Amino acid sequence: MTAQYRVVVAKQDERVEGPDEAEIVVSVPVSIASDDRFDAAVEFMRGRLKATGHTGSVLEVLKSGEATAVLRRLASRP
Repeated sequence: MTAQYRVVVAKQDERVEGPDEAEIVVSVPVSIASDDRFDAAVEFMRGRLKATGHTGSVLEVLKSGEATAVLRRLASRP
């Protein structure tokens, strides 16, 4: 399973990590991902983090903590 992570800074401005042909795409605004308490699984349940792909696979990626780590790293990049 492959995943692509996107942090949206502004329209037409995204920080992206992962292959373009990924099975799962996770996207969140930079203002949410840069919060110290950011947790990808929580934000997904709140509807503030969007994800495409098989729901079981999406939940697996969110539960593993990988999404939270990658999205935090992307949000902290200049």
